[in-house]
Amino acid sequence: MANTNLIKNNYKIDIIKFRYLFLAFTGILLIPCIAAIIYLMSTQANHAPLKLGIDFTGGTILQYSVDKKVATEDIGKIRTNIEAVGVKNPVIQTTTQAGIDNSDVKNLVSIRTTFLGDKESKDKANQITQALKKDFSNAELVQVNSVGPTLGSELLKNTLMALGLAFILMVIYISFRFQVEYGWIALLTLFQNAIFVVGFFAIKGIFFDTAVDSLFITAMLTVIGYSINDTIVVFDRIRENMRFLAKKHSSSEIINASINQTLARSINTSSTTLFTLFALYLFGGSTIKDFVLAIIVGVIVGTYSSIFTAGTILSIVKEKMAKKDAQ
Repeated sequence: MANTNLIKNNYKIDIIKFRYLFLAFTGILLIPCIAAIIYLMSTQANHAPLKLGIDFTGGTILQYSVDKKVATEDIGKIRTNIEAVGVKNPVIQTTTQAGIDNSDVKNLVSIRTTFLGDKESKDKANQITQALKKDFSNAELVQVNSVGPTLGSELLKNTLMALGLAFILMVIYISFRFQVEYGWIALLTLFQNAIFVVGFFAIKGIFFDTAVDSLFITAMLTVIGYSINDTIVVFDRIRENMRFLAKKHSSSEIINASINQTLARSINTSSTTLFTLFALYLFGGSTIKDFVLAIIVGVIVGTYSSIFTAGTILSIVKEKMAKKDAQ
């Protein structure tokens, strides 16, 4: 049951008083993100808002056997040597497999590059082989596989459909669980969070040539789920307090108090999540850095939007609805 003395308690932050300031700050942060997205969409041949990796554009996988274990620091050296021969954003993975070429155990190094046609495949493979042999003198090319652009574009289409379906189902749930205005406000905040994350990686793509792969979609789905969970907690507390306090207090007062009630919970939950994510980013290896970074950005933005965006927009909508009913 709601605390009937809630409004008399002091607020940690008077969020509703400064709601337009918070919304203006959000708009300012969105400007460079939107600008970067528009720039990439207008300059890239595929008109994508991000620089796409070989998961979406197609690519070639070269698999090498090496005679010693590949350490984490070796992957960084391999990447540097391969990039030096003109291969952009290579994806490097290592595995151990038994029974290759009549040997008991051999370590495998898989290198994924952009799609190599028949004419350039042999030359580029030779260049990559020579680059790999700088650290692994007995490296031997054992397999070459190519994934065409058609399959990559199909994967991109399916992932976009997955994101769209996630958005739609969440909005339907919130509209059913709460009210229609809660649903479209949740959709707006989710869209804002997605723009922040996509814009951040668009900026990285422009200045650092960062390309996204299928792991980025996994990160986006994780961010959407995390953000909507935080927003539902805030909305649930607002709804509960509205039920008991609506006759005595304005909607803005109730929303302000409700957000402050959930403020410590939101910050503590996000902080503990971020501690783990930063540890993964620093010590988890280069192959998952962008994946973890996307979740870090999404968690920060999702926490901010659930506190300073969703509730503030709801207070504006509720005020306008009250004025309309009074007329």
